[in-house]
Amino acid sequence: MNEDKASRYHRLVRRARCLEFLWSAALLIVLLMTGASAALRDLATTATAAIGVWKSVAPVAIYVTLLTALHESLSLGLSYYRCHLIESRYGLSTGSAGRWLRGYLKVALIWFAFAQVGACVLYFSVRTWPGWGWMITATACSLAALWLTKVAPMLILPLFCEFKPIERDGLHQRLVNLARDAGTVVLGVYEWTLSGSTRKANAALVGIGHTRRILLSDTLLTNYSDDEVEVVLAHELAHHVHGDIWRGLGFNTVLSFASFFVAQRVLLLIGPLVRVADPGDVAGLPLVLLVLGALSLVALPVTNAQSREHERRADRFALHLTRNPAAFASAMRRLAQQNLAEERPSRLAQAFFYTHPPFVDRLQMARQWEATAH
Repeated sequence: MNEDKASRYHRLVRRARCLEFLWSAALLIVLLMTGASAALRDLATTATAAIGVWKSVAPVAIYVTLLTALHESLSLGLSYYRCHLIESRYGLSTGSAGRWLRGYLKVALIWFAFAQVGACVLYFSVRTWPGWGWMITATACSLAALWLTKVAPMLILPLFCEFKPIERDGLHQRLVNLARDAGTVVLGVYEWTLSGSTRKANAALVGIGHTRRILLSDTLLTNYSDDEVEVVLAHELAHHVHGDIWRGLGFNTVLSFASFFVAQRVLLLIGPLVRVADPGDVAGLPLVLLVLGALSLVALPVTNAQSREHERRADRFALHLTRNPAAFASAMRRLAQQNLAEERPSRLAQAFFYTHPPFVDRLQMARQWEATAH
């Protein structure tokens, strides 16, 4: 493990992510403080008058389109630097710039569609039910998150990667038996094709109900022993056994309601100062986004701490289920080396950037488990 190389890599990635966040915040603030947001609203209203259709939602849709275009004018370059140039420089990317761009455009179009729907729901609700519109929007966002969690494995993920049932019969049966021992049913264990874009290995539990899937990357299945793959799967099974997806959805629902409530209060207090006529004025969208972003940032250490605790619990579950600490330790070391993991990130870095415990902590936990398990 080249710790210095890993530290440099993660430092660059964190700086790039901070720049992306600052650019987004700065754009929204400038739009509000200069009156440019009101100008965009007026332009959208004029365009709506010209086309003469869908007058209740067309100005919102056009405003979101203009705002997205402004945001992407710099975000594209920042994302290219973080997600392709840095990854290539440190030997993690296997894809071309063109492949990266195609993936980026797919993500951008999907988020653009959701932004359009979300903004239209927000302003239709606020204008139609002024006292309840924010609660209705928060409810809609929570239901949308639930729906996305359910359909993403079937509708969205296949747009970016190929998925197929794992073909190693002996390993497949071993994993099915492991799931049975865990007291659950695997609805599908799939090979997740990542090698065309990255050298990193990964695994994930996605979906809920009949769309729940265990995904094991081809970069994992190709290079890891059956024992190591079994431990990784046991870890992913733990998230299902413990209901971690539902816990995450519940936390995000609470955060959504709190965020929209605060956004409503801030808009009423500050809106008139930045030429926002009323809560139903789409020119106030940058202020709403700033509040939502600020509260998400404040909640991020809590969200990440919750995630790291879920991962620790999943590690312990995997050790209890497989009783193979040697394979667990070997898998953690190899994943750390392959993914260029930091050995000892700072507490600040962990609070804002780490959803998993550092691998050295996971290795120490495995040693402690082994010492007390006999």
